[in-house]
Amino acid sequence: MLKRFLFLVLIALAGASLAEEPLPPEQAFRFSARAIDARTIEAHWQITDGYYMYRDKFKFSLEGGTLGAAKLPPGKMKDDDQFGKIETYRKEVTILLPVEGSGPLTLKAVSQGCWDGGICYPPLKQEARIEPAAAGGAAPGVAPAAPAPGDESSRIAGLFKGSSTALVLLSFFGFGLLLSLTPCVFPMIPILSGIIVNHGHAVSHLRAFVLSLAYVLGMAVAYAAVGVAAGLSGTLLSAALQNAWVLGGFALVFVVLSLSMFGLYELQMPAALQSRVSDTANRQGGSLPAIALMGALSALIVGPCVAAPLAGALLYIAQTGNATLGGAALFVMALGMGAPLLLVGAFSRSLLPKSGPWMEGVKKFFGVVMLATALWLVSPVIPLWLQMLGWALLMIIPAIFLHALDPLPPHAHAWQRLGKGLGVMLVVGGAAMLVGMLGGARDPLQPLGFLRSGVAAEVPATTFEHVATIEQFEARLAASKSAGKPVMLDFYADWCVSCKEMERFTFADPQVAARLKQFVLLKADVTANTAADTALLKRFGLFGPPGIIFFDAAGRELVDLRVVGFQPAEQFLPTLELALR
Repeated sequence: MLKRFLFLVLIALAGASLAEEPLPPEQAFRFSARAIDARTIEAHWQITDGYYMYRDKFKFSLEGGTLGAAKLPPGKMKDDDQFGKIETYRKEVTILLPVEGSGPLTLKAVSQGCWDGGICYPPLKQEARIEPAAAGGAAPGVAPAAPAPGDESSRIAGLFKGSSTALVLLSFFGFGLLLSLTPCVFPMIPILSGIIVNHGHAVSHLRAFVLSLAYVLGMAVAYAAVGVAAGLSGTLLSAALQNAWVLGGFALVFVVLSLSMFGLYELQMPAALQSRVSDTANRQGGSLPAIALMGALSALIVGPCVAAPLAGALLYIAQTGNATLGGAALFVMALGMGAPLLLVGAFSRSLLPKSGPWMEGVKKFFGVVMLATALWLVSPVIPLWLQMLGWALLMIIPAIFLHALDPLPPHAHAWQRLGKGLGVMLVVGGAAMLVGMLGGARDPLQPLGFLRSGVAAEVPATTFEHVATIEQFEARLAASKSAGKPVMLDFYADWCVSCKEMERFTFADPQVAARLKQFVLLKADVTANTAADTALLKRFGLFGPPGIIFFDAAGRELVDLRVVGFQPAEQFLPTLELALR
């Protein structure tokens, strides 16, 4: 089955490569400029593979100073269909510009280039703000030109170009370790733990580790394959799996597995196949292809959130078409994300008790965890009141099995008392959830919030205006420009955990909410992953949510202030302050 899965992925990758489309000119020809001394500006273009620029089409002007004659390096001759034999640049070009002037300058550049696929772009206008060089000729940092993005994901994409392969892979393994601490990875821990526990107390250290390794490798292959396909096609393919039918089917699998852990039935194959499969399983240490496939599905369905390292790798693949290095980085990043899962496998044998009543208790515990995972999976596609009802039942029913409602015997030992105390807490929490649901509350973290006094200080909910198409966004941006107000565009999806974190913990912060009132707040809900959603994401070079983009009062994108992934309020506030300047 794993071979079939990999075969289908290869077919999808081949189809994606055949369906390649030309990049927007700003991405194909990335422009930056800096002052290398008090009298010279260096203009630089990074040219994507498969594209070229004409040497004689460059024109420059300067606000705040005077330009001398540009010093262009020699190009390579090309027999062009439009202009005949002409000099062109590939890969990159650096042009030196003599300048006279002091103070901040604005360099305006006009250039023209083509794609080898048969498209020539119209003249492209770009500009960059140049800070004066420091005394002594020391060059300041590069000033990114609009509209080339300068956010964290773009800087990570630049890591591929300026570093050795070993450093890139090591960096992405570190990114994966950091991402393993995010909510998008946590649900994989009970999935893997349940697989190992279901193998029983006789599982050895080596067998448990091999099972974990198969799961993590399946997850890594899925991240690499789908990531490469996303980079080549310009969309986050795993978002297509975030619908009610897929999530409901996957949640049903966990429900079925959890019921077997409660002893309601035994999951086993027909007797005619048991003996043959048993020998194979014993030799392989478990059904490794099936577990690898479970890891791949978990990666696609449980963890579709886009973080800056993932977005950076996808951006690099999309710009250069270098799927080999990009895919290797995504594979190594997934291994870093799976490192804690390998620890779960390595130490699970030590944590599992000997056979007996304790083992049954552990299996029931993981049965409850799997039910919680199933509820978490379908929570984006079910009503909030049903979510609260599900969490209430998941607390109250296990509490009954912990004898929360039964009197303790006179000489109960410490473990019994501890279990009863935990059961009582679960009953109270579940009852609060039920009361909150019946009272109209729709926040599982604050089920009794509706009982607060009306004078209690609450932060009013931040109101966003929804935009569904590029045309709607452009019209709203133009209106905001006329009104002289900055704009914040938030890309959101119901299945995006980081998006909900931003709403619950960051946008709800009183200081953040006060700053947000000064913006025109727009939201692009890409939950349905429609063609319009994909076009809107592609318009800004994004592969999926979360993503927040700022525009100044003149309608220009503030490319250095993009936010990809969750940011807490204390980190998000300085970004808002910069956007309001």
